Amino acid sequence: MLSINATDMRKNFGKYIDEIVRTKPIFVKRSRDCFMGISIEMAKELVKDVTFTVDKYIEKDNSVTLSLNGFDLVVNEKDETTAINSLIKDFREYALEYYKDIEFWSSDMNRRNQMKSILKVLLTDNDEEIRESFVCQVGKN
Repeated sequence: MLSINATDMRKNFGKYIDEIVRTKPIFVKRSRDCFMGISIEMAKELVKDVTFTVDKYIEKDNSVTLSLNGFDLVVNEKDETTAINSLIKDFREYALEYYKDIEFWSSDMNRRNQMKSILKVLLTDNDEEIRESFVCQVGKN
């Protein structure tokens, strides 16, 4: 892997930050630890194709239940628009909680693979971008 030494990065921190933000990601190695410095715009590019499958159920009372596949998120609202808005709100809260306690959540093998999705939500500037990432399908009872 192409990497620079952490000591070199420390000595020329401003130069490397400028390179990360304006040009390209930088790979850094410190002893056995390695990490990548990447701009927010490049990170957004990495997750732009991430989509979320949402199962939709129309209940007997005509309310709408949405279930986000791969996550423990389910909402029920009077109509689809309200349900989607609630799901986005809950998903943002989930992503923030995951990020705040990432050591705990990423230790769970079933949740570790959610990282790319979590980053997509955290990097998304507005609810419309998340809404556009939802792929709704009719749920099966």
